Amino acid sequence: MLNFDLSERQQQIKQQARKFALNRVLPVAAYYDERDETPVEILKEAHQAGVSTGMIPEAYGGQGHGLVDGCLVVEEIAAACPGIATSLFDNSLGMEPLILCDNEAAKKKYLSKFVNAFNLISFATSEPTMGSDVSGIRCQATEDGDDYILNGTKYWVTNGGIADYFTIFATVDPEKKHEGICAFVVEKQWDGVEVGRAIPKLGQRNSNTAGVHFNNVRVPKENMLAAPGDGFVLAMRTFSHTRPSIGAFAVGAARSAMEFAMDYAKKRRAFGSRLSNFQAIQFKIAEMYQKIETSRLLVWKAAWDADNEIDPTISASISKMYATESATQVANEALQILGGYGYTRFYPIEKLLRDMRVYPIYEGTSEIQRMIIGGHVLTNYEPVMPALEDLPLHHEHHPDELGVEGRPETNAWRCRLCGFVHYGEAPPEQCPYCFFPDSAFKQVAGSQPE
Repeated sequence: MLNFDLSERQQQIKQQARKFALNRVLPVAAYYDERDETPVEILKEAHQAGVSTGMIPEAYGGQGHGLVDGCLVVEEIAAACPGIATSLFDNSLGMEPLILCDNEAAKKKYLSKFVNAFNLISFATSEPTMGSDVSGIRCQATEDGDDYILNGTKYWVTNGGIADYFTIFATVDPEKKHEGICAFVVEKQWDGVEVGRAIPKLGQRNSNTAGVHFNNVRVPKENMLAAPGDGFVLAMRTFSHTRPSIGAFAVGAARSAMEFAMDYAKKRRAFGSRLSNFQAIQFKIAEMYQKIETSRLLVWKAAWDADNEIDPTISASISKMYATESATQVANEALQILGGYGYTRFYPIEKLLRDMRVYPIYEGTSEIQRMIIGGHVLTNYEPVMPALEDLPLHHEHHPDELGVEGRPETNAWRCRLCGFVHYGEAPPEQCPYCFFPDSAFKQVAGSQPE
């Protein structure tokens, strides 16, 4: 039986995150958005409150929360400020390759650092010339004795300007594509690591995004998370475990947009009545709610798959694609309900819309998700219905009357091109509809002719 009830522990996790979001994140969201600055002190408070370290396994000192737990927290923080939520939970993305890799020594060395003190770790695959095409990585790792030498630039690095550590995906040979990709933990303080200026953005202005350049950076082999050829798989496994969280970001932001629109509609009057009394507004809010509820269920399903060691790749892509696209639609309709006020910076909708616009882009664009889902459906999905050419679609005879021994007229032949069904001992010499010869017909009922 299915059960959608949250456990008592999960309810506590959710309420703790909601309290932190309302008391600490929401009050400063507009202030730091205006200044295009990440509130590092809020990130520190989240660490002290245990809000941002829950996903670290218990074996390394963490709380061992599952992905469903993490998505509950993400939704609450993103509802207060999607930008701060991004910087807050980028640590989960940065740590995920560590958690998933087989380098036990690196896990013990680094994961404990994020439990015992406030440290930030950024995830870096994208580069100035590539994003979704992970196989196109150019940042090069050259083997040199007991080390690798890193050269190249990573771009769109969340928290890149304020992080202490990086999980870096590089390649030993760009010509090898997938087969050349490897991964490392790199420390910001190492010689040759250079951080660029914060990238100015449409939204997510409370979240630092920067480029990181590596100039002959010496990385010990003990910091390798994935050997050449295994890095691409590790990156894809990471995304399949973190994409549900992007869906949770979208659910939280969309939920707030809907709530603000509801509040406005209940209080604003037009043509002698509250906006909420107009069917057009009720329909908008109904569709908002439907999208949010559907998105949350998809996110929880993907997170549940990951927690139960079921390959979450497809469910993660579905939840990420649907939730992020739906969130933008919800915010856009919320702004429409608020009208001119929604377009101003005195109200929160325009910020929510700016912040969430990146969701269908990062961690794999919606187009990439469609490619993943489409590829799965066309190659791995097992249909229940018979093939079209085998479909027993009978219009002239009841199926029970077909195939009677000694009655060749009850044999049925289906044209594999146009679908016409012919009854008789043999197929017609020519289809009366599409004019293809008898070889186009397949027997779908009756005894085989002698």
